[in-house]
Amino acid sequence: MEINKQSYNEYVKQITPANPLWKNILRAFLTGGIICTIGQAVTGWLQSFYGMDQQTAASWNLLALILGSVLLTGLNLYPKIVKWGGAGALVPITGFANSVVAPAIEYQAEGQVYGVGVKIFTIAGPVILFGILSSWLLGAAYWFGQMMGWLPV
Repeated sequence: MEINKQSYNEYVKQITPANPLWKNILRAFLTGGIICTIGQAVTGWLQSFYGMDQQTAASWNLLALILGSVLLTGLNLYPKIVKWGGAGALVPITGFANSVVAPAIEYQAEGQVYGVGVKIFTIAGPVILFGILSSWLLGAAYWFGQMMGWLPV
């Protein structure tokens, strides 16, 4: 049985869910904004109540956001936030922490070595690899540009 191209395209249109673009953009904006607002509030709180300087407060804030993301992932709440907020929940550091912890939790039953140890960087591994590689390439290009006199020292 052969299906022609037009009937196949109609079939795909029927089964493909509608993508409410502006609704998704708004949800991502709100989710990311709430996460960043929480982070800024924590930084301000650490500076006000504990007298920390900006850099120290920011470091503790990152730890708090990562801990919160790990706990929410462990309680199976962060995936619900991601489902509602999309990229707004995946882009900040909380999303990165979620991408490291989620596979570790999922494959925990396979043991510490073959489960957690092997699968923990399944999602985050390529991000780390290509992040380091691209920063190295950009650094080398910048250095080369300085050596050639194309960029200021």
